[in-house]
Amino acid sequence: MSEKLEQSSNYRWNLVADIGGTNARFSAVLEGQLESEYVFHHSVEEYPQFAGLIGGLLQEIAKATGWNCPPVSACFAVACPADAEVIAFTNSHWQFTKSSLKQALGCDNLSVINDFEAVAYGITELGSEDLVQVGGQAPIANKAIGILGPGTGLGVAGLVHHNDSYHVLDTEGGHADYAPIDEVQSAVVNRLRETYGRVSLERLLSGNGLLNIYTALCGIEDTEVIFTTPAEVVAGALDSSDQRALQTLNIFCEGMGSAAGNLALTYGAKGGIYIAGGVIPRFQEFFINSGFRHKFEDKGRFVSYLQPIPVYLVTRSNLGLLGAAKKLQTI
Repeated sequence: MSEKLEQSSNYRWNLVADIGGTNARFSAVLEGQLESEYVFHHSVEEYPQFAGLIGGLLQEIAKATGWNCPPVSACFAVACPADAEVIAFTNSHWQFTKSSLKQALGCDNLSVINDFEAVAYGITELGSEDLVQVGGQAPIANKAIGILGPGTGLGVAGLVHHNDSYHVLDTEGGHADYAPIDEVQSAVVNRLRETYGRVSLERLLSGNGLLNIYTALCGIEDTEVIFTTPAEVVAGALDSSDQRALQTLNIFCEGMGSAAGNLALTYGAKGGIYIAGGVIPRFQEFFINSGFRHKFEDKGRFVSYLQPIPVYLVTRSNLGLLGAAKKLQTI
């Protein structure tokens, strides 16, 4: 739609959101549709309190669309467990209650789901143009699918075939223990234990994880920490200006391969493994040519089990918004 729709008291629209530790994305979608041109982006850092965003957001939507009525339904995908009344984000300072959010939106129905549950719903709507295959063969129909994706944190979900469709498994698998597979990774994990105690997958396989790996390597080698953001680490690796940054990116990619292979074994994911999230598209070519696929398959006696399983790198933007809209259609 290229023009604002005429205001109407009978007008019906839904609000969907994908909120991570760094970014909060929203879309105003016509009821019955999955996508819209009306997408709104905010940085989590801009708002000390989540509630401070909502009132302004509704005004922003009304100004952009001409729709002054509240949404009929809303689906908020959040980067934390979503099964309690109080929603407290794992990697940001935001929190809210479901009842207060529903009241602020003025909607009839509110669904709050894990952000990677939304990603899983979105996966079912993707076409070949939204994916880059990294090894393997064709997926096997009706078999389980595994999904993981590094952003500010690490999301993990699954899809299991059920009644001619798929049932979404929303998980907190990103907080499972990180299992080092060589001496360097072991040294990095031991270094991180000094800071975190327990070291989860997310501590290494995320945007923040890139910085954790890099600073750990600097500490192990007793060298100066030059880079202070994940973006700087990636840039230093891609232009080969810093060997520790390059080593960091290789450890990250190999760790992703090992974790993805573990997920494929756990789910029996012969329908494929999908990698989403905002981190890897920033170094897509490096990732494809890294040790990722080797480590994905490097599972001893189960190499032959994993070799045919395709891995797909998701290139579609706003996948969480698409999945949140899809979730509303299932309710």
